[in-house]
Amino acid sequence: MVFRLASPLRLKDTDWIKPGRVAWDWWNANNIYGVGFRAGINNQTYKYYIDFASRYGIEYVILDEGWYRLGNVLDVVPGIDVPELCRYAASKNVGIILWVVFKTLDDRLDEALDKFSEWGVKGIKVDFMQRDDQKMVEFYYRATQKAAEHKMLIDFHGSYKPDGLIRTYPNALTREGVKGLEHSKWSTDVSPEHDVTIPFTRMVAGPMDYTPGAMINMERNNFHPVFSRPSSQGTRVHQMALYVVFESPLQMLADSPSNYEREKECTGFIAKVPVIWDDLKVLDAKTGDYILLARKNGKDWYVGGLTDWSARDLELDLSFLEPGEYTIEIFEDGINADRYAGDYSHRFLEVRPGIKMKIHMAPGGGWAARISPK
Repeated sequence: MVFRLASPLRLKDTDWIKPGRVAWDWWNANNIYGVGFRAGINNQTYKYYIDFASRYGIEYVILDEGWYRLGNVLDVVPGIDVPELCRYAASKNVGIILWVVFKTLDDRLDEALDKFSEWGVKGIKVDFMQRDDQKMVEFYYRATQKAAEHKMLIDFHGSYKPDGLIRTYPNALTREGVKGLEHSKWSTDVSPEHDVTIPFTRMVAGPMDYTPGAMINMERNNFHPVFSRPSSQGTRVHQMALYVVFESPLQMLADSPSNYEREKECTGFIAKVPVIWDDLKVLDAKTGDYILLARKNGKDWYVGGLTDWSARDLELDLSFLEPGEYTIEIFEDGINADRYAGDYSHRFLEVRPGIKMKIHMAPGGGWAARISPK
C-alpha cells in the first residue's frame, strides 16, 4: 500500500541501479586480526574489506564514520585515499559506498556529489536526519534525485520509516528507521523477541536496513553490550535466518571480515542469499513469538525461521514447491545451542513437493535453508 500510493517513477534510466550485499565496518569497529598492518581508518584496512567482499561475491563495501573530518565532507583524513580505494574495488568487482552526515552533505551537496562521482563512488549512506518534518522530507527527495543524477545509490540512516520513495527513485534502495543490530553495542533492546516483532510492524512499511550478520552469538544470560567488541543475542542461525526474513535490497554483513573468515560455512551461505525476491510465502507466524517464511529468487527458494526466547518446534510444509526433485541445504541450531549460541548443524537432504519437515529452534534460535532444483 505504501509503495502503491507513492509518486510514480521519475527516472528514465534505472539499469545502473544494482542492489546487493555490503561489507560494513562500523558495527565491528574495524576489528580485523591476523594481518600484518595496523587495523583502523586506513587504506590497508579497507583493501582487506574489499578483498573479503570480492572473495564472497559481495557487491559493496561501506566506509562509515571516520573517513572524513566531521564538518567538511570533502576533508578526507590522512591514511585514506578514496579514489585509490574506488579503483582497487572496481578491479575486484566491488563498489564503494561513503557514509556522510546529512547536514555536512547538504551544505555542499552538488560539490560533494560531483567529487564523489569523480572518485568513482557508487553510493552514499546518509545519517542523523532524526526527524520527518516537511523540510527534512524535502531533503530526502532532493538528495535522492541528486544522487540519481550521479548514478549513485542512497541509504538513509537515522531516518523515519519508508514512505514509498523507493518507487519514485529506486536508487533509494533501503533505509534504517528501525532499531537494528547496532543497538546491541549499547543496549539489550535488540532481542530475539524484537526480531520476531518487527516483520509485522516496521517491515510492513518497506525495506529496512537492520544490518544483521553477527558471528559472535550469546545466550540470554550471557549477553552484555560491548561497544567495540559487539555480539548478538540469540543463536548463530538466528542471525543467518534474518537474511531471509528481513527485506533490504542493500543488505549489510555487519561483522568483521576476520570473524567471517573463521566461519566460512555460515559466511558462504549468507553471502549468497539474494536481496531481490520474486515471491514470498508466510508459512507460519505469530507476532512477537515466531515466524517461518519462504522467499523465491529465480528457481531457488530460501526459508527463514525465527523464534523468541522460547524453544520452538514447527512444521515446514513443502507443498509450495513446483513438481520436481530438490536439494535442501539446511542450517539449524545445534544440539547445544541453548548453552552455546554459536552451535549449529549444517546438512543437505533430497526433498520433493509435499514433504513435511520438523523444525526445532533453540531459545533465541533460527532455521535457514536454500532449496534448489536437482
